[in-house]
Amino acid sequence: MSGFEEGHHRFVAAPVAEAPPRPELRDGRFSFVMDEPARLLVIDDDPIICEFASVYLSTPVVSVEIAGDGAEGLERLAAERFDLCMVDLDMPRLDGFEFIRRVRAEPAYARLPLVVVTGREDVESIDAAYRAGATSFLTKPINWRLLSYQLRYVLRAQRALAA
Repeated sequence: MSGFEEGHHRFVAAPVAEAPPRPELRDGRFSFVMDEPARLLVIDDDPIICEFASVYLSTPVVSVEIAGDGAEGLERLAAERFDLCMVDLDMPRLDGFEFIRRVRAEPAYARLPLVVVTGREDVESIDAAYRAGATSFLTKPINWRLLSYQLRYVLRAQRALAA
């Protein structure tokens, strides 16, 4: 062991343990967090967030579709079935708050999980999103691995309630 002395104290470096195997790696391959079939609608006006969502959330059994604002998100919902919507709050034409209110006004979407992912982290925005009908609320910058686990949890909870 190596070490050094400073005044009356001797500091000794402990041996470095080998890092434990990472759970997301099996046989040298990456494993997906979201492992149950699902269709996700990502509603965000930031093209980088949309591209990252497509890359980080898509799996062999999970498809990710994109809408550039709340108005386009409503159009996509009317035309297709989705298992979960991930929605930003600050967007042109129709913001996330109004998107959530309109979705919750439709009985057909009463149990559709609406996960807010936004740069806003103030109390008023959080409260307003939940009052409008948000299922969950996360802030940017996004930790995509953590988001994947949270989306999986929300989907499983919703499916358990529907069973």
